[in-house]
Amino acid sequence: MSNKPSIPQGTRDFSAEVVRKRNYIFSVIRHIFELYSFQPLETPAMENLETLTGKYGEEGDMLIFKILNNGINNEKNIEKSKLGFKKLLEGKSSSDITERALKYDLTIPFARYVAMNHTKIIFPFRRYQIQPVWRADRPQKGRYREFTQCDVDVVGSLSLLNEVELANIYHEVFIQLGLTNYELKINSRKILFALAELCGGEEKLIDITIAIDKLDKIGLEKVKAELQQRGINNEQINIIETYLGINGSNEEKLDQIKSLVGSIAIGKQGIEEVEFLLQQAKNTNITIDFTLARGLNYYTGIIFEAKAPKQVNIGSIGGGGRYNDLTSLFGVPNIAGVGISFGVDRIYDVLEEMNLFPQDVQTNTKALFFNLGEAESYFAFGVMQKLRSSGIACELYHEAVKINKQFTYAENKNIPYIIIIGSKEMMDQSCTVKNLATGNQQIITLESLVNYLK
Repeated sequence: MSNKPSIPQGTRDFSAEVVRKRNYIFSVIRHIFELYSFQPLETPAMENLETLTGKYGEEGDMLIFKILNNGINNEKNIEKSKLGFKKLLEGKSSSDITERALKYDLTIPFARYVAMNHTKIIFPFRRYQIQPVWRADRPQKGRYREFTQCDVDVVGSLSLLNEVELANIYHEVFIQLGLTNYELKINSRKILFALAELCGGEEKLIDITIAIDKLDKIGLEKVKAELQQRGINNEQINIIETYLGINGSNEEKLDQIKSLVGSIAIGKQGIEEVEFLLQQAKNTNITIDFTLARGLNYYTGIIFEAKAPKQVNIGSIGGGGRYNDLTSLFGVPNIAGVGISFGVDRIYDVLEEMNLFPQDVQTNTKALFFNLGEAESYFAFGVMQKLRSSGIACELYHEAVKINKQFTYAENKNIPYIIIIGSKEMMDQSCTVKNLATGNQQIITLESLVNYLK
């Protein structure tokens, strides 16, 4: 008995309806990216494992999909393979088992690309990338193991105007998609550096940010417990709790953070950068959120997180930030960068739940030619080819069956027009066109058909 077909957990098939809706989102995002003069780039689905590991923090590394080497069942390599699998079970990597991995995000592969090509690139380098990525995460609503990211980055520039542009890109994309009540949260890793300094030293930053990054998921008490487990003492935890308790308007939050870390040089710099962004991107939906940490280790300045409108419980739909020395991971120091990402799969779910896809997004075939018999269908085929050469998508029903069945086919596929050519129309060089939305029907000449449908 054959097994029932299935797909891996956390992945999905996309029907024509879904693909068209996704392409609508991609087209809006791509249009805004190119409006801001960003250039397209693509990188391989897989990277060398060493390119990815150690770049996403200890928890991120655990979510990297590793690819097994070819030929591990070769008899010569059986003992090596056994030792390699043992290492994998201990959470370590082994080149005897795996040397490559599916990419976890688009930022690290982009940094690798810049490092490999920095002598040929014209800086500042403005690139966008729309490709799938993979994470060995637990699948749930809005969280998949294979999903598409849309990234846009500027490297080779320290100007804060880049952050202003990225905030405006978020705003313009979300407004065009109808997500007028989106929220763009911002913070600065420099402020988090200052908090770590206040709590005993910069070496505590990673422990603090990893714990803070879980605040929405596990709550304050569990965050405090995790901080304690990570060696943060009670006095330091009280400072962090004060930090996490900052609230009010953007102006009130700034006053509170100045009192807490404004006397520390890096904290003062971070606050000034947040103030600059607020002032220059004031027409966007920016909210300061000092609980925003973004646990990825490579961020160094302003960080972003885009949230869906509150009526949709789906979490983050985008994020990013400043990384001033990411390419040094690949031996090319001092290339500053900043970038953001759109989570297309979650954005799709939000638009679907809020019924925001345009009505015509599913319209592909403009007209269906009825099949009234062999001679009529051959004649209709010739007319159809002329329409196609004029850029009008159309099709001929595949067999001569009852009219009702052909009507039903057109309605089920949301085809707006039906074209009927019988023996009389063939002689008259005309056709009957019916608009299914309005029910209107009229006879027109074949010569005027292209202009009519356009």
